[in-house]
Amino acid sequence: MFEWEPNKKDSNLKISVNGQTASLYWNEQTKILTISLPYSAVYGMGERYNGLNQNNRIVKIEVEEKFCNQGDKSYCPSPFFFTDTGFSFCALSGSTLIFDFTQKNVITLHTPCGCKFVLNAGTPAKLISEYMSLSGPAVLPPDWIFGPWISANHWDTQKETEKQLEILKKHEFPATVLVLEAWSDEATFYIFNGAKYQEKQNGEPFAVGDFDYSESAYWPNPQEMINKLHKAGLHLVLWQVPVYKQQGKGEVINRQNNLDWEDAVKRSLCIRNLDGTPYKIPEEHWFPGSMIPDFTNPATYKTWFGKRQYLLDMGVDGFKTDGGEFVCTDAVAFYDGSTGKESRNYYPQQYTSAYTKFLGNNHVLFSRAGYIGQHTTPCHWGGDQQSTNDELQHVLSAGLSAALSGILFWGFDLAGFAGPLPTLDLYRRATMLACFTPIMQWHSEPDGGQFKELMPGGEGNNERSPWNMAMAYNSPEFEAEIRYWHWLRMNLQPYLTATAFRCVADSVPMMRPLVYEWPQDKAASKAEDEFLLGDAVLVAPLLEENQITREVYLPEGKWYAFFTGERYQGCQTISTTEATKFPVFIRDGYAVPLQASNIDSLGKPISQSSDSKLILLVAGATGKRTFTTNKSVLTCEWKNEEVSVSGIATDTIQIHHFC
Repeated sequence: MFEWEPNKKDSNLKISVNGQTASLYWNEQTKILTISLPYSAVYGMGERYNGLNQNNRIVKIEVEEKFCNQGDKSYCPSPFFFTDTGFSFCALSGSTLIFDFTQKNVITLHTPCGCKFVLNAGTPAKLISEYMSLSGPAVLPPDWIFGPWISANHWDTQKETEKQLEILKKHEFPATVLVLEAWSDEATFYIFNGAKYQEKQNGEPFAVGDFDYSESAYWPNPQEMINKLHKAGLHLVLWQVPVYKQQGKGEVINRQNNLDWEDAVKRSLCIRNLDGTPYKIPEEHWFPGSMIPDFTNPATYKTWFGKRQYLLDMGVDGFKTDGGEFVCTDAVAFYDGSTGKESRNYYPQQYTSAYTKFLGNNHVLFSRAGYIGQHTTPCHWGGDQQSTNDELQHVLSAGLSAALSGILFWGFDLAGFAGPLPTLDLYRRATMLACFTPIMQWHSEPDGGQFKELMPGGEGNNERSPWNMAMAYNSPEFEAEIRYWHWLRMNLQPYLTATAFRCVADSVPMMRPLVYEWPQDKAASKAEDEFLLGDAVLVAPLLEENQITREVYLPEGKWYAFFTGERYQGCQTISTTEATKFPVFIRDGYAVPLQASNIDSLGKPISQSSDSKLILLVAGATGKRTFTTNKSVLTCEWKNEEVSVSGIATDTIQIHHFC
């Protein structure tokens, strides 16, 4: 990997890539870089909804907010790509960039003068890892993020939130994270709705004791609520958006928001226009008229998080950082001296980096937007999708391209969160997929629809909970079916947490398209809707309505169906059967640790008693695997019928051998 900054005297470069030559030429007059090399596939470019391979496309690198059906737009782009020939390229620029992959064996890039490029050659694993190294190490999230997440926009009171604990218990569903979006005053976005307090001027911080909730109709005792959630094993994540809000007509004026606005203007805590006036989000965008904080200013960081520290002191476990795609012009100035021309794409990463720093260890940040260095933000989700089969395919493409851009931990709103409720079949297949992705979450828009004029929701309750889906379709048996996958997710915890540890240590995406591991296998490269979850598990989602079987390409080696144990030879395409349940396969020579009472209890509630064991699925005649976490190291080695395990008491483990 090396860096190159072309200029008049140094406008040509040739490098060797796997026995071939890549020729680069920079035209300073047109500001176009031309790269000539043989290639037929292009990967990376950030989170891309329109497919994994970006060959034959023009790709715009610009952070953009788009509600559903994103097409070629991206909340989370990256100016990094690699080709099937083993060549990689990254433009170190926050400007809007245009990559053109429509010409055979030629790539062109419109880029500003003075832009530095990072070039590399090697395998996908090497290229992605070394691209990540440009921005620093990845962040290991807490273990509890790998359980099921639950979220609904209409949980806007303490009573409704605490009700979810009763509902989970009644329906026997597990969850480890509860996300609240509609918790705040909808003006400052850091004060619980209905709280009384003395307003503070000049950016003074708040403390836990500054608020009186006794007369709140919404959150009469949030501390008590947080304690109840924690006692029930749930971690609380609160929604955030980076704005000094311009309140709309009909809203009750929030005096604290006005004081924060005045302070931001006076002390230049917000991004400014080039004439020094505050930049405001344009009318056609989300939160029009609002100012946005400038996180390149240390005073902004101190003030912004001084207002939010009390939430961590109360026990809030993390934040969902929505938005961030708000720099919509080049004609703005940041505190650090840069302008929008250089830094408009950097903004969402500045925003999430600030939150990541503030949260520190044992908390989580769940973010939608980002740029170079996305892996330094703990977790991402795929943004807004409506509940259709097309959108399920779109978001899968987004997750896989995100992985090839260095994003380690990613999830999506299973079956979409917007518009009319999904069909039961879509919800079923999306739940299966979510069970085998890094983050498993269901989320729901407000009742009636968030953007009624664009995409009205159904009448009544839009909640995407399993029990509401069963009730809405008068299908009580559906709830039990979906419960299985939530408990299977809990069974998978040992494998997921050990995989996460390795992913951070070795800069490896948790969710990997087959081309990552088998770049020379053309059939694997074409299988754009399959992926590895960690080293051992291959997943082939069901993406079509009422689909129960599909064709699956299995790369080299032997593979064992997760739910039946049936063995398949690799380097071939197989047709699954209904008995396969969901196309998941374990790789020969690998192992999967699970938590359950026994192998027959997978998908059932996990006992909290001492009979809960570690179930070790080992695949193939021989193998040796080590599973490391912050808490333990487990090593297993097997040859034929004999399996040896170290790092755990043998009476707490059960071996299940696929061979």
